[in-house]
Amino acid sequence: MLAKRIIPCLDVKDGRVVKGVNFVNLRDAGDPVELAALYDQEGADELVFLDISASHEGRATMVEVVRQTAGNISIPFTVGGGIASTDDMKRLLRAGADKIGINTAALRNPKLISEGASIFGCQCIVVAMDAKYNEAWGEWEVYTHGGRNATGIKALEWARRAEELGAGELLLTSMDADGTKDGFDLKLTRAVSELVGIPVIASGGAGRTEHFHDVFTEGKADAGLAATIFHYKELSIEEVKADLRQKGVEIR
Repeated sequence: MLAKRIIPCLDVKDGRVVKGVNFVNLRDAGDPVELAALYDQEGADELVFLDISASHEGRATMVEVVRQTAGNISIPFTVGGGIASTDDMKRLLRAGADKIGINTAALRNPKLISEGASIFGCQCIVVAMDAKYNEAWGEWEVYTHGGRNATGIKALEWARRAEELGAGELLLTSMDADGTKDGFDLKLTRAVSELVGIPVIASGGAGRTEHFHDVFTEGKADAGLAATIFHYKELSIEEVKADLRQKGVEIR
């Protein structure tokens, strides 16, 4: 079994890290370059950098901020937001990203997944999924544009297809749990994790150390991602890792 990973997420809007609840009511959480360096020092296994307004506003990810961030850390670094072509991917990889996260563009043009995997390798392509429970379906639906637009696509079907197209990893965010600090969406995470053979990063809802234990054991996730609790010093990465070690979970 692969060791579990703890990953802080930097949601960036207009050059600042922000965080909200259920994808709305955003508040400032600091400078992305400073926070990235801090998390590297504190023992984060990886970082995820998401320019959350890029797809919505139709502009490219802030390459310069990516370059500065990458220059201040030594851990793997995934960058997403507004990436619509393999040229965009190349630009960000050259700026220092280790992996590329795609969401809206992948749903609009699924071939982007296979093209990126073919050029840069499957391990480089992370497909991000924002999913919300659809009461009428009794299943989860995928959303795009930072959680603004419903797609009519079932999350489990999209997860399977993304893997088939060459995604090396899935970044799965529960919109229902996002920012609530009530725990990860274990049903959603487990359903996706048991369906695919690639690593699943669980996102949305972390509030206490035991939530990470739950998502690794019950949710079957390979990594746990969080923002609010780390940004506002409610929990440290070391506290999370110490709790996991004590409970016998293998971590990096």
